[in-house]
Amino acid sequence: MLQSLLEHIQTPADLRQLPERELPRLASELREFLVETLSRTGGHLASNLGTVELTIALHYVFNTPEDRLVWDVGHQSYAHKILTGRREAMTGLRTLGGISGFPKRCESPYDAFGVGHSSTSISAALGMAIAAHQQERRRKVIAIIGDGAMTAGMAFEALNHAGSLAVDLLVILNDNKMSISPNVGGLSNYLAKVLSSSLYTSVREGSKQLLKRMPTVHELARRTEAYMKGMIVPGTLFEELGFNYIGPIDGHDLPTLLTTLNNMKVLEGPQFLHIMTQKGKGFPIAEDNPSIYHGVTAFDPKTGKIEIQTSTHPTYTQIFSDWLYDMATEDKRLVGITPAMCEGSGLVKFAQHYPDRYFDVGIAEQHSVTLAAGLACEGLKPVVAIYSTFLQRAYDQLIHDVALQNLPVLFAIDRAGIVGADGPTHSGNFDLAYLRCIPNMLIMTPADENECRQMLTTGFRHDGPSAVRYPRAQGVGVTVAPTLTVLPIGKAEMRRQGHQVALLVFGTLLPIALAAAALLDATVVNMRFVKPLDGAMILELAQQHQLLVTVEENVIMGGAGSAVNEYLQAQAKSVSVLNLGLPNHFLEQGDTPTLLAKAGLDVNGVVQSIKQRLKLEIQDTVRLNQSGNPPLKIDY
Repeated sequence: MLQSLLEHIQTPADLRQLPERELPRLASELREFLVETLSRTGGHLASNLGTVELTIALHYVFNTPEDRLVWDVGHQSYAHKILTGRREAMTGLRTLGGISGFPKRCESPYDAFGVGHSSTSISAALGMAIAAHQQERRRKVIAIIGDGAMTAGMAFEALNHAGSLAVDLLVILNDNKMSISPNVGGLSNYLAKVLSSSLYTSVREGSKQLLKRMPTVHELARRTEAYMKGMIVPGTLFEELGFNYIGPIDGHDLPTLLTTLNNMKVLEGPQFLHIMTQKGKGFPIAEDNPSIYHGVTAFDPKTGKIEIQTSTHPTYTQIFSDWLYDMATEDKRLVGITPAMCEGSGLVKFAQHYPDRYFDVGIAEQHSVTLAAGLACEGLKPVVAIYSTFLQRAYDQLIHDVALQNLPVLFAIDRAGIVGADGPTHSGNFDLAYLRCIPNMLIMTPADENECRQMLTTGFRHDGPSAVRYPRAQGVGVTVAPTLTVLPIGKAEMRRQGHQVALLVFGTLLPIALAAAALLDATVVNMRFVKPLDGAMILELAQQHQLLVTVEENVIMGGAGSAVNEYLQAQAKSVSVLNLGLPNHFLEQGDTPTLLAKAGLDVNGVVQSIKQRLKLEIQDTVRLNQSGNPPLKIDY
């Protein structure tokens, strides 16, 4: 039985001690380890299986961590983590206290840049390359970006800038949108080796210098080169941006990868390598279903069967999906827009039935929002389905293009609040804070599935910009009415009448608040609207209660609770207020109930926070006498 290669690799230095002939066997072991590990932990499977050879080749050719590897998004970085000393830590992948599912600077010196969002790699790598140039360090910097991430304008902004600078930067385009095509074979690989060789480069550059003395001939040669190269390789665009383009090559062919990377390693200036890979490579079920096996929960490594947590309650994403189809059937003006999140945001059903009214713009959040604004200008009713964390990327467009012009665009904001295993890069903790300061915005926080459907209808029929934010979670099990009902804007709902303490709840933490209120005999109000607030309800609660407690799954700073504070101050009402929400620091990855408990937003945390505050209030006898309310009788 052959001795395991992977078990003896703790760092890339160990990897570089292996002879090249052993690397294909290492790739096979690495794939087996990934499948076996992720079958227990879950995580991003297909994308990581597709970059095994590339990861091995990069660490084999380049002197990491001195040479910098910058992974875009980071969905494909698991093999990188395994080869850089974190193989044993993979058992705690994406868990509380474990390693992140994305590259993270504080986790390892081999993680040159923290990522999680798309299309940042080239910009970050260019910054590192400029720094190396100014510091006179012979460091190589490599950005690895996928074809999906290349749809974002930020990537091309970085390419445009990099092409004008004389810094050493290698951009690798990992093109996995299709299986290895016939032209990515012997001829293409041969051309890549030739075009990246020092002989070709020196002859090419020498010829250019000679021909520059003959402008007409030089221009003819330049155009002929571009024309001929455009016939055999699709790199003309990148050449025009100032890069030396090589490829496409088979990203699973280790000998070709190694030869090409070694050749390109000594080239100066901006370089671009185009490789073709297959998502799910080596695991046939993932190869056939790369979307399903992109991000998985635990599964059977032999059959690929994914463990599905059954529930009788639909998710909020499913509620949105059904609503979108129903509303589109009723109103032909509805158009649906998503920035590359069709499945995740629940647009599949709508896209299948109304393909002419469905627009997936790719990873281009800024464009998605301004596209919606343009559609709204001409009388259509756009619905932008987007994750909370990704809407952050289109903040200027939200303000300048939609809100300033008071256009009727509905933002269906999924993944609001804590998102669990994806961690801080994907948490939707900030949307209430960054939305409520924008004029003209209508902001709603549903407490259950039925209310989510009603609020989506309310926002859609509102003549101005609106937002409905909901979590990555299952509903609480209420009956969802099939009707498309509009709620009275700015009206809260009394859910429990109690004494002296009133909980003002924004969103799906309502069941937790009701359970806590039952232990305290407190009032509970489902606020529903962050903007506009139900001012009359707030004033009534302030007159009848000793303490108001706001509860939200959003950062406290600038959130819905802050809106209540500001309203009371503007009305010159003196009442004690306790704001409960997420803390002003980034929450690590972990399961959502545990993270809520750490933030004090479970039943026990809410009760204890209120008791502690009341203990301080009771000690303030002067204020109690002025209020006329007797001390609250609670057993401490």
